[in-house]
Amino acid sequence: MAENEHDEPKQEVKTVNAYAKYTGLAVQMLVVIGIFAFAGYKIDEVTRHQTKWVTAALSLVGVFVSLYLVIRSVKN
Repeated sequence: MAENEHDEPKQEVKTVNAYAKYTGLAVQMLVVIGIFAFAGYKIDEVTRHQTKWVTAALSLVGVFVSLYLVIRSVKN
């Protein structure tokens, strides 16, 4: 009975740590994609492109970079 009392807080801490880790990864993905998309937007704005190809391309690059960072982080 005493063992069960000590196991529950450890499980809660593990759950909170996992939640914080994956929330941080989601925020990291949003920031990376946002930076790449913003850079593409600014490039398109300066060059006055009618079709926002640079924004689309850099947003896609941002997605791949963020996926790489997440996979590398989860793997460790």
